[in-house]
Amino acid sequence: MDRSLYVAMTGAAQTMRAQAEVAHNLANAGTAGFKAELSAFRSVPVLGDGERSRINAVAQGSGWDLGAGPQITTGRDLDVAVQGQGWIAVQAPDGSEGYTRAGGLQISADGLLTTAAGQPVLGDGGPISVPPYTQLSIGGDGTVSVVPQGQGPATLAVIGRIKLVNPEPAQLVKGGDGLMHLAGGNAPADAGVRLASGVIESSNVNPSEQLVRMIELARQFEMQVRGIRTADDNARVAAQLLQAT
Repeated sequence: MDRSLYVAMTGAAQTMRAQAEVAHNLANAGTAGFKAELSAFRSVPVLGDGERSRINAVAQGSGWDLGAGPQITTGRDLDVAVQGQGWIAVQAPDGSEGYTRAGGLQISADGLLTTAAGQPVLGDGGPISVPPYTQLSIGGDGTVSVVPQGQGPATLAVIGRIKLVNPEPAQLVKGGDGLMHLAGGNAPADAGVRLASGVIESSNVNPSEQLVRMIELARQFEMQVRGIRTADDNARVAAQLLQAT
């Protein structure tokens, strides 16, 4: 009975862990550039005394869905979306280089081009600084051009170029800051990556699939809890029988 209780308890714990990832995906269904996290139950050998055939089902992350999310036309000059494969290079909170698909850019109070989360967008020589302007445009190759404040359209000047990269997906690791990082260094700029201006990429989370997954996990959790109660009832009845003898 102790063994059946342990099996049901570990199953319930792992189901809750998988449920947490589904909830995380649903919570970010409206987050621009978010990539759905994937998880699966895997068979892991139970260490210690006993038969080697013993295994335990463990919920583990299996990566993320790198498929592109739907693109929404906004008409906003600072909104960009990566076309096809590729990433926008930004400066992570710890100063390292990270990568994102969230193209809802903005100008900070210090005049830096940043993401909506406040991460500075990187150019060829570091964060891109934007002077006061009357018009701004971002080209398909990431070139940022402005008409300086008080000047005419003929004075359109290039102030920087957004660093666009396209590393191998297997080399990317998702950090706790929500950004992708390249294991072992920084990715080189890739001239083949293109941007669309006035467009933003939404999350690639499919809410319907995630809701179905959540219901499935809820049913599994209920089954595991029922197993715990059954094991507890059996233990109680066995104790009563021993007292009667």
